[in-house]
Amino acid sequence: MGTHQHTTKLLIVDDLPENLLALSKIIEQEDRIIYQASSGEQALALLLEHDFAMAIVDVMMPEMDGFELAELMRGTERTRNVPIIFVSAAGKELNHAFKGYETGAVDFLHKPLDIAAVKSKVNVFVSLCQQRIEVKRQVEALEESRRELRATQAELERAVQMRDDFMSMVAHELRTPLNTLFLETQLRDIQLNKGNLSAFSEENLRKMVARDGRQIQSMIRLINDMVDVSRIRSGKLSIRPAQTELSALLERIVNDLAQRTEAAGTTIALDAPSAVTGVWDEFRVEQIIINLLTNALRYGGSKPVTISLSMCANSAEIVVRDQGVGISPEDQLRIFKPFERAGTKEVREGLGLGLYIARQLAESHGGTLEVESAPDQGAAFKLTLPLNDAG
Repeated sequence: MGTHQHTTKLLIVDDLPENLLALSKIIEQEDRIIYQASSGEQALALLLEHDFAMAIVDVMMPEMDGFELAELMRGTERTRNVPIIFVSAAGKELNHAFKGYETGAVDFLHKPLDIAAVKSKVNVFVSLCQQRIEVKRQVEALEESRRELRATQAELERAVQMRDDFMSMVAHELRTPLNTLFLETQLRDIQLNKGNLSAFSEENLRKMVARDGRQIQSMIRLINDMVDVSRIRSGKLSIRPAQTELSALLERIVNDLAQRTEAAGTTIALDAPSAVTGVWDEFRVEQIIINLLTNALRYGGSKPVTISLSMCANSAEIVVRDQGVGISPEDQLRIFKPFERAGTKEVREGLGLGLYIARQLAESHGGTLEVESAPDQGAAFKLTLPLNDAG
């Protein structure tokens, strides 16, 4: 991995302006910013504001000398690890050098300065600082990559689990009508082998055909749901708007569901006093309403279901309300996602695709599908469709 070029900050501390200028000229380069301080107090202020790769400190300064500055630096968390090079014009007395290293200096230079030596030492510390910054950057990048990898792994695990759950649901939902059809054919085969043709009277045949039709329709609905989900995800769901009158459509749907309503031991009351006409895909709107009414019958606890049609501003509103167990706030957030079901212990049917498809169909019309509910207070699903020009 290539290194990134960083601008390095250096601090030089000397009470004489000519020394600051001379030292700046020696160590200046394009990749460096040099800060100057003419006293220990100024140096501390700068050290608390900036991150320096190193500090070059003159030993002999009034008020606060270089060793006192170093002791203060070593006592402060932010400045404790800043490398220090002491500069002294007092000769090479050992006590100065020893005192310097005691306070945390990493090197000691004597005046007059050896320009090549100064450049070399500073280059070393600048290089070390840049390497340290680069290593930190790489560690942070590695940690970010690890976080992304963990998130991706978790997402893959969820996808695999969803796939497995989906296949299990499909197998379960298809097995029920298939088993029923299989048992029906076995029973008929037994009757035929016995020569009991009276079992195939017109009345019995009609019942058989009706039962077969219901099981086949159940499987067709499952397959259609899967096809619709595939089309939604690939952006290929077709919408064919045409002039549609909702009041008559709702009346027809309620009549078509009469047998299912009776089997659920309840009723559907329609409140659509006025005709509402707009440009929508009648087949897709019917698909939404059938899904909402089917859910209301399934989870409504055999209590009456109502469906109402009204106009509000520039939209038509259809509300399907049941009096069942209701939907918790947590479930309300997920029931519109694919393969999610807010079933009870008594009722847990379907692939969990109906509400997902219904909302997608509503949004494809520029509308919305929302739910209002609370546990033990039933549920109200509101479909809003924009009123387009029917002409």
